Amino acid sequence: MKVAGIEVSPDHFIGGERVASSSTFTDYSPIEEEALGEIARGGQREADLAVTAATEAFPAWAALGASGRAVYLHRLADLIDANVERLAPVECVDMAMLLRSLKARLINRGARNYRSYADLAVAYEERVWDSNGTHNRVLRMPSGPAVVITPWNAPFMLSTWKTAPALAAGSTMILKPAEWSPLSCSLLADLVDEAGFPPGVFNIVQGIGEEIGAALVSNPAVSRISFTGSPETARHIGVAAAKNIVPFTGELGGKGPLLVFEDCDLEAAARKAAGQFDDAGQVCLAGTRILVEESVVEPFMELFHRFADEHVLGDPRSDDTTVTPLIHRDHFERVAGFVERARANGDEIVRGGQPAERGGLLYEPTLVIPRSNDSEIVQREVFGPVLTVQTFSEEDEGVALANSTPYGLSGILYTGSSERAERVGRAIRAGTVWVNTFLVRDLTAPFGGIGISGIGREGGDFALDFYSDLKTLQIAEGTTE
Repeated sequence: MKVAGIEVSPDHFIGGERVASSSTFTDYSPIEEEALGEIARGGQREADLAVTAATEAFPAWAALGASGRAVYLHRLADLIDANVERLAPVECVDMAMLLRSLKARLINRGARNYRSYADLAVAYEERVWDSNGTHNRVLRMPSGPAVVITPWNAPFMLSTWKTAPALAAGSTMILKPAEWSPLSCSLLADLVDEAGFPPGVFNIVQGIGEEIGAALVSNPAVSRISFTGSPETARHIGVAAAKNIVPFTGELGGKGPLLVFEDCDLEAAARKAAGQFDDAGQVCLAGTRILVEESVVEPFMELFHRFADEHVLGDPRSDDTTVTPLIHRDHFERVAGFVERARANGDEIVRGGQPAERGGLLYEPTLVIPRSNDSEIVQREVFGPVLTVQTFSEEDEGVALANSTPYGLSGILYTGSSERAERVGRAIRAGTVWVNTFLVRDLTAPFGGIGISGIGREGGDFALDFYSDLKTLQIAEGTTE
């Protein structure tokens, strides 16, 4: 099939070969809601084939060692950089992310993921010490076949973010991309093949989560499971993982606070707050709950509306567009449902609150003043261009509001005080807290959530350890030459 003029295979990639299925599902573009093609719909058969292929490939891949595996990962990274002009247009049409963002940073970030983890694995230094009459070392052993399930937003980058540490650590893997945006991962399979990966090391299967996803995570031959998606789905995966006693990590969304204190650069804070509408709000790390100190709420809101007015809703391929269509008609209805329930609840819609006049899957950037902190619009993740704004009078009140949802993925804090940055930054219960900035990522830092935002950590050595079994080797002193 051709998408954006690029040939894309609709089939799975298992054991180094393309594999079709007897049934398919239709993949739609969010831009015009047009069908892009019929995609292979895997089930138990394809899941078993992929796990078997990964299992058979594992011993040789693990035996290569970190340096041997790094050769393949660097080769794949180079191919990603060389194919940005193929990958970006396909993901843009498939997911409706801004084309310029994909070309400028997100596709290249995939290459960076593979290089970074390859180098981290090679640079790993075993912990060595002497105690109790023994010489001791901690060794990383590759754990075995891993299942990686990724979300529909930024599918290429997030797939590389998870698969890179798995492969670098010596795991073989099965990637299951989201059914709403599978195409850039199909292109990734082509690049894996071109990079010369041994068959079965990197497998990609497509299909519906309740079907092939369930079959994958329940397979007893799987040694690790990594998932990004909703807490509801994670609960099902967690049960399957527990039955087989398989380590499981999940990044499960957020409802991040964006705290604005009176001593901050108010213009910078307001601009960043209005920027949370970017990508149509389909960003798990977004600061969707704006919390403003009462003393500056009026000037802040004036600035916020001015910057929000600059947003342009439209086609993600246009250089003028800043707010893109939502991913799918079902998700559009979900986002609209949150706003309608907020309206019925007595929450005040002060901006937007309806589908855009242009139609399609565009939804107006929306700002809500909730009737109370218990309002659904405050407490549940919307994952659309919908923000709430609340005020606080004291620092402790602001922190309490920031920590008042069951989520804890990220937080944003604007202040001019280094003491407050340290104090409040520590007090916010979230896996990542940004002060006077947003979405700056160091790949060696831990990444993950607190509460229902997730379990486990990704990033740097944390991810490499997850895909490894750690062994302590002790040798009695004086017993060997």
